[in-house]
Amino acid sequence: MTNPQDPFGAPGEQPPQMPPGYGAPPPAYGQVPPPPPYGTPGPQFAGWGARVQSALIDWFLPFVVADLVYYASNGLGVLMFVAAFAWMLYNRYLEGTTGQSTGKKMAGTRLVRAQDGQLVGAGLAIGRAFVHVVDGLPCYLGYLWPLWDKQRQTFADKILGTVVIKA
Repeated sequence: MTNPQDPFGAPGEQPPQMPPGYGAPPPAYGQVPPPPPYGTPGPQFAGWGARVQSALIDWFLPFVVADLVYYASNGLGVLMFVAAFAWMLYNRYLEGTTGQSTGKKMAGTRLVRAQDGQLVGAGLAIGRAFVHVVDGLPCYLGYLWPLWDKQRQTFADKILGTVVIKA
């Protein structure tokens, strides 16, 4: 007979086993989960081509359209530049809150923190757009850096601790 004080029964008796397929119990509140087992594949970093594709949709295309409209009509062109800037800010907001801007969604990539893989938040994502200026300073080398970097990061990603992964 089991002792009501001992939840596992008599001394030496094994605790009840979980049915197969349930895995380990979640960590207690405030505790850090254990690292994944050795040999577990990490995140797949997005390639340079996918990053360029998302940049074309998020940045290049709206500002090229605004520039073309500006040559046709200065007043309407200025309005289009304001709209392109608003589009850029909105996409950065989406990138921070969902991990994907419109371009990243179409390219199949996601922006996350390198430390823990969580979303970066709207403020950091908008700030990252302005930190990308650093990528252009040394002859645009920062934009090419993901071609040979182990984590496929630009200089702005390294400064802010972010990575772009495959979604």
